[in-house]
Amino acid sequence: MDRTPARPRVLAVVLLATIALLGGALPAQASDDPWCSIRWGSLPEAAAPAYPSGTVADVRAGQHPCFDRLVVDLHAAYATSGYAVRYVDQVGAQGSGTPVHVRGGAVLQVIVGAPAYDDAYRPTHQPTDPIEVVDVVGSRTLRQVAWAGSFEGQTSLAVGTRARLPFRVFVLDGAPGAADGARVVVDVAHHW
Repeated sequence: MDRTPARPRVLAVVLLATIALLGGALPAQASDDPWCSIRWGSLPEAAAPAYPSGTVADVRAGQHPCFDRLVVDLHAAYATSGYAVRYVDQVGAQGSGTPVHVRGGAVLQVIVGAPAYDDAYRPTHQPTDPIEVVDVVGSRTLRQVAWAGSFEGQTSLAVGTRARLPFRVFVLDGAPGAADGARVVVDVAHHW
């Protein structure tokens, strides 16, 4: 008959189960994460606009383990909203062409096929600070997001990135505060 007290065995089992659970729940470091095998490229991406194109309601940014994300929220738009995203030497402001300077090793031009004003030309989105549209401090890839204007039914952003890194663009249904909205999403990878 085994005379080993049951308590140490129970503690050992609980300890091993806890270690297993915590090991699976800890966030992976992006640089060490084998699941960050991004298969995107850095060539231009575009989609033809749909009508109604909606209006720009907000611009947001976020961080993920493998990429940084920029989101343009649209009201009264469909998930087929148009966009054109590409790396350029410099972004020109809408209407004037005046250079929009941003920090970083590369510049991504993001054009969304929706104005930032309504039919009466009232602004639907006006950044508080056009030079720093969203706070990207702490982002691994995004260095700056600047407003390049809204003119003739489209809105443009200049996005400074750490380097010319892979990106992807897609549109999702829905936007915060708008059941009839959409989101244009731009993900820029941390690494090649």
